Amino acid sequence: MSSATQVKSKKSSTSKKAGRSAEEMAGRQREISVSEFFAKNRHLLGFDNARKAMLTAVKEAVDNALDACEEANILPDIRVEILQMSETRFKMTVRDNGPGIVRKQIENIFGKLLYGSKFHRMKMSRGQQGIGISAAGMYGLMTTGQPVVIITKTGRRKPANEVILKMDTSKNRADVVSETEHPEADTLFPDGHGTQVTIELEGRYLKGRQSIDEYLEQTAIANPHARITYVTPSNQEQEFPRAVDELPPEPTEIKPHPKGIELGTLIQMLERTESTKLGAFFKSEFCRVGPNVAKEICSRAGLTDRTWIKAVEHQDAEKLYAAIQDVRIMSPPTNCLVPIGSKALLAGLLKEVKAEFFAATCRPPAVYRGNPFQIEVGIAYGGALAGDDHARVLRFANRVPLLYQQSACCSFKAAIEASWKNYGLTQPRGSVPVGPLVIMIHMASVWVPFTSESKEAIADYDEIRKEMKLALQECGRKLGTYIRRRQKMRRESDRRSVFERYIGEIARGCESITGLDAKRTYDALLARAESKTAEADQVLDDEGRVVGTQEPDRSALPPPGSPSMFEDPFDPPVPSRSR
Repeated sequence: MSSATQVKSKKSSTSKKAGRSAEEMAGRQREISVSEFFAKNRHLLGFDNARKAMLTAVKEAVDNALDACEEANILPDIRVEILQMSETRFKMTVRDNGPGIVRKQIENIFGKLLYGSKFHRMKMSRGQQGIGISAAGMYGLMTTGQPVVIITKTGRRKPANEVILKMDTSKNRADVVSETEHPEADTLFPDGHGTQVTIELEGRYLKGRQSIDEYLEQTAIANPHARITYVTPSNQEQEFPRAVDELPPEPTEIKPHPKGIELGTLIQMLERTESTKLGAFFKSEFCRVGPNVAKEICSRAGLTDRTWIKAVEHQDAEKLYAAIQDVRIMSPPTNCLVPIGSKALLAGLLKEVKAEFFAATCRPPAVYRGNPFQIEVGIAYGGALAGDDHARVLRFANRVPLLYQQSACCSFKAAIEASWKNYGLTQPRGSVPVGPLVIMIHMASVWVPFTSESKEAIADYDEIRKEMKLALQECGRKLGTYIRRRQKMRRESDRRSVFERYIGEIARGCESITGLDAKRTYDALLARAESKTAEADQVLDDEGRVVGTQEPDRSALPPPGSPSMFEDPFDPPVPSRSR
């Protein structure tokens, strides 16, 4: 062997490194905690930047407070305080008059991600995933190192408990720092029950769009039964009073609808059910499935309603799933939904929006992927709203304002698709209309299809967009009728003013020709002008309905009997000629 070959083989052997064995690679693998994952990917939960993070923390706390009060049948009274500690550090405190939290549940609610009572329920609620308030506490701990402070009271005769805790992200659980009873904290809860949560976090406070101020204002619109007190970082107190004194009805929990499940879900349900036969399985595990529907599904799959569950194979499950798609099944019940309602929707808009015309509509319940949902739309027009700006679109899901990702939201796309030009408004291509208009769109559902875990936009399903567009068009027709009526009133008023400008000269000319009294002729012509243009004196309510007439405005006319009554105010006086 030559020396060159020996050197080459030596280099190749030294350059080759020993690889890791399968055992070594297996030893490096470990389970990832869900809280650890979201701590590294907090932007998925809405904690993208300092300003948005503070808004998200307030939103999650207020949503939980509203849900707790409504479930306990208590009219919500919520107080939000933002205290500025330094330029970038704030202390957020949210207090409610809800039922309080039992001691053993505090760690799970505030220190554990994906823990809650709403994920598996088929009923309308603000929270869905069991992430929000614990994620806000995790963000505060990561940015300031400070724990979450919870004070809660469950009854008048029970002392208030203060619990201070931190989240252990590696294990997705809470570590209690301290726990004390605070009888002096009873003054925080005059009703004898409630919860207060305080989180110190890094943030940025700015007013305007996508701010805490806008969120609370829109929350007051969608929840007119709540009273919200807000203390800003500048220590200014702002109150959003209660507009209605009635709680919304309690939604009823329903079972899954057969049309809304997938094959894998059906197989899992067959494995976990306590029923022993197929007929009983379909009747007990699903809504809208009676004995006849269950028999039809089983027969189309080549089975019977008395087939044993343990005898169902994978291919049988596939046949059952195909049969479900073919069988006509009634839509799911809608008592699991609690829409705001047209009356409460208008009350909320009247309270917060200074406009001259209001309209609201509530669509009948519909279904997407087996999930019932309902769309409500309200609009406000004119008044103190800016006339040269684009219309403002307020988006809501289960009474919660959506402030970010507007262009990705199904609500905003439906607002663009509605043909606002047909209703007397200017609308640029691919944009919302221009004019003094506020559009409010609310979706109520047992499961809102958000585009991400941060719950900032509604996914674009054809069924949802269609219902939104129909509701917008219904409100648009009401608005178009109002705008045309106002335009006609304005035209009639202009006609009258032109006529009033010349009837003095006409009355004077008639007197010189026929000798009739000019004053009498003037009054008769003026009365005729007012009767022919009576629409100019109509009075409209805030929904565009004619509710009466007002006295004609004669303030611009000269007083009766004055020399100028029969003169045209726009003609210069004729100079007198001396003899």
